[in-house]
Amino acid sequence: MSASPPERTPGKKAILIVDDHPLMRRGLTALIDSEPDLVVCAEAGNRQAALEAIARRPPDLAIVDLSLEGGEDGLDLVKALKIRRPSIPALALSMHPEAIYAERALRAGARGYLAKQQLGEAVLAAIRRVLAGRIYMSEALGVELASRFVGGEPKPQSPFASLSDRELQVFRLIGEGRRTREIAPILNLSPKTIESYREHLKQKLNIDAAPELVRRAVRFVETGEIH
Repeated sequence: MSASPPERTPGKKAILIVDDHPLMRRGLTALIDSEPDLVVCAEAGNRQAALEAIARRPPDLAIVDLSLEGGEDGLDLVKALKIRRPSIPALALSMHPEAIYAERALRAGARGYLAKQQLGEAVLAAIRRVLAGRIYMSEALGVELASRFVGGEPKPQSPFASLSDRELQVFRLIGEGRRTREIAPILNLSPKTIESYREHLKQKLNIDAAPELVRRAVRFVETGEIH
């Protein structure tokens, strides 16, 4: 589903909101539209609706939730924008802590990352920073990345850091209650390949049995916690 106003407002930067929750889209729209220099030009709940909205009216910036309708992964949309629409910067949004997704989103091509717990003035600061051509990240993440760059002692990384983007997608879909045969068409993979990913997840996360994998995945989806 997507929606857009009839005309672009002159002199304002146009923002596309891509999020699977209508209430979240509505809240972000109200916040952004209250600013004198910003306007929401379109909303979308999934990748296809987002790409159609962009084709109709390219925004100056896209805010992309990393969990979209139908089990879609927002990282795939961020990657597509980087390749197909490199002039449109993406600001990634997620309910999960930045320890899980922030660096992953930046590698995918996002120009910034916001946890949904940071909404409010942080959204406006992030939007303006990215529109100015800079990267937006929390101070903690900036310190962590700088520490790695200068050869300092970074804090130990979560086992989740070892997961590939696809493995993390499968883990999230398991947590949403989807079975192997439901996950396969979402990711355009065979059920056998999904089963292989499930085994990789158990190995990397040191999980012995399938029920524990499901329990951990459900906890991740419901609370954002990784343990």
